Amino acid sequence: MEINNKKFIFLDRDGVINEDLFDYVKSPLEFKFIKGSLEAIIKLSKSGFQIIVVTNQACIGSGIATTQDVENVHKFMEDAIIKRGGMINRFMVCPHDKNEGCKCRKPEIGLLVEAEKQIGENLRGSFFIGDKESDVIAALDFECIPLLVETGYGSKTLDSKKLPKNINVFKNLSDAVDFVLSL
Repeated sequence: MEINNKKFIFLDRDGVINEDLFDYVKSPLEFKFIKGSLEAIIKLSKSGFQIIVVTNQACIGSGIATTQDVENVHKFMEDAIIKRGGMINRFMVCPHDKNEGCKCRKPEIGLLVEAEKQIGENLRGSFFIGDKESDVIAALDFECIPLLVETGYGSKTLDSKKLPKNINVFKNLSDAVDFVLSL
C-alpha cells in the first residue's frame, strides 16, 4: 500500500486519544486524555496533518447519551487542543447502536468514505491509528495504513487471529505519531 503524501490522518477516539471508560464517555467531565496523546495531536497538527477523528458512539443509538452530549465532549477535547496550538479538522461519528446494521459503524468504511466526500480529496493511503480490530479492518478495507496502539483495547486486539501479521504496533498514540513523522 502506498503512503498518501497529502498529510491526512485518521484517529480513533476512545482508547487512542482518551481513556476508554468501557461504558462510554458521555460528558466532558468523563473525558481524560491518555498520557501524551494531547501533545501527539498538537505535534501532528503543527506538522501540517489534517486530523480526522472517526469514532463509533453507540451510546447515542442506545439512548445512553445524546448527540449533543457527544458534541460537548468533542468541543471540550477540541478546545484543549486549540488552546495548545493544534487542531482537529473533522469529527466523523457513527451514532448507531451495534445491532442497527449501518454502513458507518467501523469496521464498515462509511465514515471514511463520507470524510473523503466532504473533504474532496483521495484519503486512501492515509494512516489510521486505532486500538481495535474494527479500526484495523476499516483501515485495510479503505486502503489506509493501519497503526495499532496498545492503549484502550489494543493489548487485547493483539491476540486477534484476524490481524495481519505485519501490522505496526505502538505503545501509544505518541509513539505512533513519532513513527508517522519520521517518514
